[in-house]
Amino acid sequence: MQEKRKTSSLSILAIAGVEPYQQKPGEEYMNETQLLHFTRILKTWRNQLRYEVWRTVSYMQDEAANFPDPVDRAAQEEEFNLELRNRDRERKLIKKIEKTLKKVEVNNFGFCESCSVEIGIRRLEARPTADLCIDCKTLSEIREKQMVR
Repeated sequence: MQEKRKTSSLSILAIAGVEPYQQKPGEEYMNETQLLHFTRILKTWRNQLRYEVWRTVSYMQDEAANFPDPVDRAAQEEEFNLELRNRDRERKLIKKIEKTLKKVEVNNFGFCESCSVEIGIRRLEARPTADLCIDCKTLSEIREKQMVR
């Protein structure tokens, strides 16, 4: 478990083994080099998540035991339940990453789905699956908070 915490605290760029993208003066937004940069990040991230899913399944198969003591059995079930909830969130994230990779393939990556403005390299490096610019995302969150009340 210690190893997993270390990995999750790393930035997405570090996991992908890439440096922050250095934009050149006059460089076109979402050119081939930038798209390759983000493709590498997204694919590496997806592969890491898939590995975590595989590791969890293997761990649960190896560690599953039918403890005679109800407290031990309950503790193991709770541990497994927590792992499964985490993997479910990761499964949803994998789907979002795959959706984003499809956007890269059709040259529709890096632009806000709401207003079509550039999302920005730094925002995408922080959250490669972002589909809204910071302004539209802020408005979306404000609307969401208003609906909850």
